[in-house]
Amino acid sequence: MRPISALKIGDIELKSRLIVGTGKYASFAQMRLALEASGAQMVTVAVRRVNLDRTRESLLDAIDPKKYILLPNTAGCYTKEEAVRAARLGWAAGLSNLVKLEVIGDEKTLMPDTMALLEATRELVKEGFIVMPYTTDDPIMAKKLEEAGAACVMPLAAPIGSGQGILNRLNIELILEKVKVPVIVDAGVGTASDAAIAMELGADGVLMNTAIAAAKDPVKMAEAMKQAVIAGRLAYEAGRMEKKKYANASSPVTGLVGMGIE
Repeated sequence: MRPISALKIGDIELKSRLIVGTGKYASFAQMRLALEASGAQMVTVAVRRVNLDRTRESLLDAIDPKKYILLPNTAGCYTKEEAVRAARLGWAAGLSNLVKLEVIGDEKTLMPDTMALLEATRELVKEGFIVMPYTTDDPIMAKKLEEAGAACVMPLAAPIGSGQGILNRLNIELILEKVKVPVIVDAGVGTASDAAIAMELGADGVLMNTAIAAAKDPVKMAEAMKQAVIAGRLAYEAGRMEKKKYANASSPVTGLVGMGIE
């Protein structure tokens, strides 16, 4: 299969443009199979949901650090202070200075508190973190996060875990025009076609968890997502044909001889 170009986030280079989460699986065994099928090189780990001191079985025991780059995230944090503290704990526990930064503003919608997110980004960048902020699909906020030093921006496609796909393609396109750092579509993807659409729009990557973990067959869905991201990126790099209002014959009739057509 033709390889797609690599994704660079800070000083990290990823051959796979699919990043996957590690929550909501029926078992660690199922999670391991799904991660393998996804082809992902980077996987997210919720700092607040793992046993960092390793005194009992932990999610970290089920992930091979030689195969995957761990991306600690601050899921479940509702204030800047909580998110910054979770990021520091993850780094201190030996995960990494990478952080998928989440500051949730509402329990029902799980929409980001973008002002707190921006403040936390500034603070963590100063401390040496590679910050990957989960944000709304607002082009202005995406630019502010880039200016604050974010290594990428991660706009939602739809509310977390909703599976609704990309609800506002225009905003994703505007973000892609607005910022120079990688744009990774995060949250709301439901099936392979959603991932392909995100990549065809020009997104640099896609992050997902529920779409795979909540599928009837998570391992098959992980494989489907892998192929969708590859196909979508290849289509974007190839450049789609121009859309036209009227039909255009695949086999031109001009130049045909012997059929009364010249």
